[in-house]
Amino acid sequence: MAKSTTPVKKKVSTSAKKSSPAKKASNSSITLDMVNEAALTALKKLNIEEKLQNDIAWCLGSYRHDNNPVGLIETAKRAITVLKAAKAKNAKAVAVKVITDLEKVVK
Repeated sequence: MAKSTTPVKKKVSTSAKKSSPAKKASNSSITLDMVNEAALTALKKLNIEEKLQNDIAWCLGSYRHDNNPVGLIETAKRAITVLKAAKAKNAKAVAVKVITDLEKVVK
């Protein structure tokens, strides 16, 4: 018995998922969170500015609670100056990416 060859129709979904563009605020706030964590790690590694470390840690917790980025932005500005000073003393002390990411987020 021979099988009949009927063409198989491919399923085409008419409701293709269209990715909506991400909101800039939410996208940058996620980056803000991660960049501040990287700055906190760099400060801990260098063992400098314990007050700033505590402020960043507190602001991260506050941000996760209420999603208000004001404190993180202020501490990021402070971290930029501290990390640039540390980099001036020792070129290999701080990764350039941490500083550039902080500057991007603050703008």
